[in-house]
Amino acid sequence: MIEMLRPQVSSFAGEIDSLIVMVTLIVGFWYLLTKGMFLYLLMAFRAKPGQKAQYITGKEKHLKKWVTIPHLVIILCDVVLVAGAVRVWYNVKQFMPEAEQTIRIVGQQWAWTFVHPGPDGELDTDDDIAMIDELHVQAGVTYHFMLESKDVLHDFSVPVFRLKQDAIPGRRILGWFKPEVAGEFDIQCAEMCGIGHGIMGAKLYVETPEQHAMWVNDNSLTEVAAATQTEVQR
Repeated sequence: MIEMLRPQVSSFAGEIDSLIVMVTLIVGFWYLLTKGMFLYLLMAFRAKPGQKAQYITGKEKHLKKWVTIPHLVIILCDVVLVAGAVRVWYNVKQFMPEAEQTIRIVGQQWAWTFVHPGPDGELDTDDDIAMIDELHVQAGVTYHFMLESKDVLHDFSVPVFRLKQDAIPGRRILGWFKPEVAGEFDIQCAEMCGIGHGIMGAKLYVETPEQHAMWVNDNSLTEVAAATQTEVQR
């Protein structure tokens, strides 16, 4: 249902969408039922000429069941919702599958810096590839990310991943995702972070293995050429 409006690109996007749909259906059912019952009671027991209103305490057994039974059913629905929410929270936030690659994400006013591993596949080595407002990942690969902020509170939001995580100054927050659909998608900052908040967008490029290998190779050569040029100038 939700994927018709926003594609599911990460491995856990479907779980989050299913939870949202379940909450919507359960809460929506009770909302429509209570509003319908309220309108019915307004019409059925409205003031009528020559008919005296009844005084009801609410303690009568034949009336209490109309409160007690729905109350118990709603509690049961709450248990189902909480159980579903805890399961999804654990799978997305608590459980960390083994990483195939790790990237660093740094938020600052008002741009994202993404540090990708180079040809060696390892982060924090000489061949790392740093990009401003461009995140390049490979479909089918499980990534860990290290999220940081240089200045104020930011929020790393990837709608197609159903991923949203605050970036807090002074902290390094770990998370994960596994992209499954190749394409170009939006990255947002979802936390008011100053006057340039509205333009703090970036692009996510989910690439096939061949495309990603070519991108890594091309940008590694660019990094090497830049470093060589710097040495020559010195």
